[in-house]
Amino acid sequence: DIVLSRILFSDTDILILLAFYNFYSALPQKGQVDQGSRVSRHCTKSITGHCAPCLDSTFSEKPNALNECHPCTFCAEDRGLKTVRECTPSSDTVCGVLEGHYCIDRYGEGCREAKEHTTCQPGQSVRPGTGYNDTVCEACSDHSYSNGSFTSCKPHTE
Repeated sequence: DIVLSRILFSDTDILILLAFYNFYSALPQKGQVDQGSRVSRHCTKSITGHCAPCLDSTFSEKPNALNECHPCTFCAEDRGLKTVRECTPSSDTVCGVLEGHYCIDRYGEGCREAKEHTTCQPGQSVRPGTGYNDTVCEACSDHSYSNGSFTSCKPHTE
């Protein structure tokens, strides 16, 4: 016979359970090494395993059983990116956007690729872009004008 019962948890109980889960799931398991390290020799019945730190330009963010650390991300200017935070043995590089660009591929705390903001034309008003949104260009009405850099169209004078 199978007995099913309903267990009710309060919001506080759920938060406590999630905190315990996050804490214990971040600890290295058997055969794993700490973040910032890699396995240099796996365990066998007769040999103890060893870990080694991640080398320059490599990282591991979580406990792992990897033989090699991940290569650090390079923030390429031709992709509209700049380095915001350097790579460390336990965290990857964080890339941000260059001035005059906006992110088109967000990743974690940073950006993987950015594009140059659109340039508005004469006869359009401008809503300036941000690091995450492109510039918005809107056509002026027949009785107004803009040189392509005004945030609102100006009325024609007679």
